[in-house]
Amino acid sequence: MSAKPVPAPLLIACALGIEHLALRTSDRSGADGPVTVLRTGMGPRAAERSVTRVLAEAPLTEAAVLATGFCAGLAPGMHPGDLVVAEETRDPRGNVPCVGTELLVKELVRTLPGRTVHTGPLIGSDHVVRGPERSALLATGAIAVDMESAATLLSAVRAGERPVAAVRVVVDAPEHELVRIGTVRGGISAFRVLRSVLPAFFEWHRSLLLPRR
Repeated sequence: MSAKPVPAPLLIACALGIEHLALRTSDRSGADGPVTVLRTGMGPRAAERSVTRVLAEAPLTEAAVLATGFCAGLAPGMHPGDLVVAEETRDPRGNVPCVGTELLVKELVRTLPGRTVHTGPLIGSDHVVRGPERSALLATGAIAVDMESAATLLSAVRAGERPVAAVRVVVDAPEHELVRIGTVRGGISAFRVLRSVLPAFFEWHRSLLLPRR
């Protein structure tokens, strides 16, 4: 009887210490294969450096990559704690299509009943987006923006063929700017949601496992 192939690892990349804390203290019992949670540091350059470095070394050379953390919603009606599942990430150097979007939406709805899940393009920025810039980015077709997802996925696919995805939790939105009263409450809500997403990530990974060569 032939041995069962060893699944490729899952690399979950986030930028901030608070995001890393939410993921690190989550229940990982449902993982099917090795999982690494990487804190890349803030900004696209830090994300590119960190992801490129870890994917160049065993055992993560063939890892599936999922970028996560907080984001700014661009569309009216978004609220802190909403989820964004990227159909693609957009970066001036190239757009990256995401894999398994429908499955992620299904699993997030099942895991977090009552939470709104948005799908669409996720655009990268090298700074925190506020005010009128939201409208300009929304006009491009993007529904949310963050500083690391696009750089993370672009670095991942440049390092080798692999499934990639991005799931973000809205922490501020057009009607809920970071500088306004209610930011703390919105941040707590987003933290709790991020702490609950791992089961959906594991199901995505389980469905798209890449056997080692």
